[in-house]
Amino acid sequence: MAQANKDAVQIGELAKQLGITTRTIRYYEEIGLMGETERLGGETRSYDNDDVLRLKFILKLKGLGISLKEISELSDIFDINKQDFQTITPKLIEILDHHIAMVDEKMASLSSLRKDIVDYRVRITEFLNQPHES
Repeated sequence: MAQANKDAVQIGELAKQLGITTRTIRYYEEIGLMGETERLGGETRSYDNDDVLRLKFILKLKGLGISLKEISELSDIFDINKQDFQTITPKLIEILDHHIAMVDEKMASLSSLRKDIVDYRVRITEFLNQPHES
């Protein structure tokens, strides 16, 4: 336990290391994403390596477009199962597959929109290049 305290960082330092605000970390704690965190002297938040890894995982998922609700589901599974990463893997894969499908749909929609814009541009250009009778 002494080793964990030695390696622990306070909230301000952790926020600085990860390029986020202390408010973001506190919010993730408030909504239950961070699990239990150690407090020094009952007041100061202290984060060990597992907490840092968990926060990095949350930030990675957020960067991939995973919602806080989905991350919360993963967090609940993780905590209920004594923080065994293997227990969240099936749900994580399900969530990632869903997001891949959503990205594929958006790409198809954008591709269709691009084609419509190109076609419209061609029609406008052809119209402008036609001789007009006065």
